Amino acid sequence: MAENNLLRMDNISIVVESLDDAVVLFEEIGMKLEGRAKIEGEWAGRVTGLGNQTVEIAMMVTPDGHSRIELSKFITPPVVSDHRNAPVNSLGYLRVMFAVQDIDDMVSRLKKLGAKLVGEIVQYQDTYRLCYIRAADGLLIGLAEELKK
Repeated sequence: MAENNLLRMDNISIVVESLDDAVVLFEEIGMKLEGRAKIEGEWAGRVTGLGNQTVEIAMMVTPDGHSRIELSKFITPPVVSDHRNAPVNSLGYLRVMFAVQDIDDMVSRLKKLGAKLVGEIVQYQDTYRLCYIRAADGLLIGLAEELKK
């Protein structure tokens, strides 16, 4: 068997319409803003295949420091498709799942920011309570509360 070359997963990228609104949403979930920057020029476009691009990013980090979300707002070129209302059985990356201490409290707080439950909060056996929410801007987010034994 070949030696594993993987070191870690650095981040998930989510393209958003409003960087400020997305930062507020993920801060409410409990992530911290690690930094914001504008990335531009043909070098970045060589990575993405988009040519000369300008994108503003905000890097959000979980409290344990192990996981990050890179929020991206494309200035140029403009966004060409929108998956925010795709049903959960669509192909591609659709949602990120967060482990939370109190799912009812988190849903209540996110509803104040305009989020809506996709289905309902459901208990899976004696292990988890789970739900999907759709944020005001359409982002799909999963929440999981591990039940104490």
